[in-house]
Amino acid sequence: MSIIEDPVLERHFKGHKGAVTSVDFNPNMKQVATGSMDSTVMLWNFKPSMRAFRFVGHKGAVHAVAYSPSGNLIASGSRDRTFRLWVPTVKGQSTVLKAHSGSVRDVAFSHDGSFLVTASDDKTVKLWSVHRQHFKGALQGHTNWVRGARPSPDDRLVVSGSDDKTVKLWDLNSKSCVHTYYEHSGMVTSVDFHPDGTCIAAASSDSTVKIWDIRTNRLLQHYQVHDDGVNSVAFHPSGNYLLTSSNDATLKVLDLREGHLFFTLHGHQGAATAAKFSPNGSYFASGGDDNHVLVWKTNFDAALDGEGYGGDSVSSSRRSRKPSHPRRAPAVSSVNGIPHSKSPHSHSAHSHSAHSAHSPSHSQGLHHTELDGRASVRDTQQQEPQITSVGPELYSEAARPSSQFPPDAPQTVPLEERSVPDSVASTLNSIVAQLEVLTSTVSIVEERLARVEEVMDRQGGSAFAPQQNQFHQQRPNGFDTQEVQVEIREHQQQQQL
Repeated sequence: MSIIEDPVLERHFKGHKGAVTSVDFNPNMKQVATGSMDSTVMLWNFKPSMRAFRFVGHKGAVHAVAYSPSGNLIASGSRDRTFRLWVPTVKGQSTVLKAHSGSVRDVAFSHDGSFLVTASDDKTVKLWSVHRQHFKGALQGHTNWVRGARPSPDDRLVVSGSDDKTVKLWDLNSKSCVHTYYEHSGMVTSVDFHPDGTCIAAASSDSTVKIWDIRTNRLLQHYQVHDDGVNSVAFHPSGNYLLTSSNDATLKVLDLREGHLFFTLHGHQGAATAAKFSPNGSYFASGGDDNHVLVWKTNFDAALDGEGYGGDSVSSSRRSRKPSHPRRAPAVSSVNGIPHSKSPHSHSAHSHSAHSAHSPSHSQGLHHTELDGRASVRDTQQQEPQITSVGPELYSEAARPSSQFPPDAPQTVPLEERSVPDSVASTLNSIVAQLEVLTSTVSIVEERLARVEEVMDRQGGSAFAPQQNQFHQQRPNGFDTQEVQVEIREHQQQQQL
């Protein structure tokens, strides 16, 4: 029987000047990319001797980053309403696409790398060709900001989560919504597909995590293990575990086979805003409001005998072992919420501290460990890496400071507040004033032309000429005589015709 080992902190990166919003691993397991409220994308190397790179170009907070399956591109979505495709080299070259009319909240590559999915505050999910870098289509149906979107493993479906408290499943062929899940009572902050494509998971500001079977549209599992809103959710490549991050400053690992809380990890000072497993499952990374990035060695996945998702080092990602057991969808269960039908063991979010790190597991392998990464972890990154800024800004104006983009409040708001520079506001006010003057002038001219027509109709024909001088004598002050004469001549010509 394999002994379950605790996760260990392997790297601790410092360099962002704002909260970390997103993390993703390079498939080659040599770097991790992060996005931040400081409007930058950073690339961290696992080797302590190698420097980190800061990619500059976005004009607002970076909400999401994602590596392409090949690792040759990094996509980033920003509050500046664009997403960028970066070539992760020292030159920092990027292609900018004006994607949405609102902040871009999430980006995700398809599993074959051919297209990109973006989610936005404009209430849409959009699809983009990676090779041709052009718009392919939009998925419309949410009634509020869309915070997360992920393609299915076969790239035929997309799941999205929104501030409208719903999770939607989309068919990419018809670009239509095939089902909507309404079980959450708060805004949906993150979504993910199970590796076998049969289940989806969602995190919410209502402090819960839910898993549905998309074949039957049934709610399979419900977890309420956090004390505050949940910011991210991510499946382990084996499909047996789920990783979550929360405003309660913790990371949680859920055992989906048994339907219970497995590990609680403390490492961030403040909210844990993002977390994700590496492609081979041997590591996971997290980011937080403390501006720090933590990389953890999983360890516990080594208990998956023969499945090949563990490993002794980063280089284990190059190993190729076939799983001896097929991936299975999680059984129906619940933790601190809906009664579950699988295991009699359930853990309340308020009883975590009762479990010791050295206590034996239950008879069915039920095991929960609470780790404090701030006090007793092995941190192999002893010195802060050197950081090189790359990617010169494409526009003349300076990027706005991160202080203007505070972290989003945990509530749904109808519109995003945007400030207008004083010079622009003054110009707009001047234009409005000039339009008002023009409108008034047009009204006066129309009124006086109406008077001319009235005089012409009363006099008619040859009798009009004697009245012409009389009309000029009665004209209001400031009226243009020449304009009236032109109108009179035109009217006489029409009568002669």
